[in-house]
Amino acid sequence: MQTSRRDFLKKGALALAGTSLLSQTLLAKAKVEMTGVQLYSIRDQMKADPLGTLKQLASYGYKYVEHANYVERKFYGHSAKDFKKVLDDLGLKMPSGHTVMGKKHWDDAKKDFTDAWKYTVEDAATVGQKYVISPSLEEGLRQSAEDLKHFMDVFNKSGELCQKSGMKFGYHNHDFEFSVKMDGKTMYDVILQSTDPKLVMQQLDIGNLYNGGAKAIDIVRQYPGRFESMHVKDEILASGGHEKYESTILGAGIVNTKEVIDLGRKSGGTTLFIIEQESYQGKTPLDSVKEDLAIMKKWGY
Repeated sequence: MQTSRRDFLKKGALALAGTSLLSQTLLAKAKVEMTGVQLYSIRDQMKADPLGTLKQLASYGYKYVEHANYVERKFYGHSAKDFKKVLDDLGLKMPSGHTVMGKKHWDDAKKDFTDAWKYTVEDAATVGQKYVISPSLEEGLRQSAEDLKHFMDVFNKSGELCQKSGMKFGYHNHDFEFSVKMDGKTMYDVILQSTDPKLVMQQLDIGNLYNGGAKAIDIVRQYPGRFESMHVKDEILASGGHEKYESTILGAGIVNTKEVIDLGRKSGGTTLFIIEQESYQGKTPLDSVKEDLAIMKKWGY
């Protein structure tokens, strides 16, 4: 049977389309999602007994943790190499960690990072991090849009430095980024519009921003594809202190947490979901993060 040129081209186009669809499907499946916990959630326990606390987390079913303690080239008192062994022995991985990058880490005269930041990146790579995240921004670096944009250039350069070790630099928000305006924009708008997403990832804390007058779902919709990681939280009215809201068990507050992380998974580019709870309403921190993980699993994470 003879095949016309038109039929031949049509079949070829269909085959090519099928191959493309298969490639996209495989690529989507290749994205590895990780659900972990920010160790600041259990900061007192980590300070008192890091090894015992990590064992507890592993027994709950956690596979991933995010550090909030890097002092004098040590994670919770351990060198990068030794802390990696601690994690490996417990079946844990640490894909991300929090270390504030500030003025002391950048030499404007030399146009280069100081040794302190270079060591931070080196140790992060040794311990197995994928992301080196600065969890805040010094007040002196955010006095004006010009100051902020200048340091966002440093953020991009930090991304280039991290990239050399197979990692990515990142930023984690609090609340001031949404309440402070610069040149008619929120500080967060300036940050996202002044950083290269190929070099600087954003870890959206979906709870912190409520104290800045923003809603997480609106930010994820505004910047689709920008949030490779999220701090998974829920918020209720605070029982005390100077902030209006405090964190609580997932699903118990006003954030609509599942809706936000589902949107992050679908259109926000999110693959790293880090549980964080800083207030406990009478429960223990360990019991809280255990319950949070069970809820995340129930939600399909």
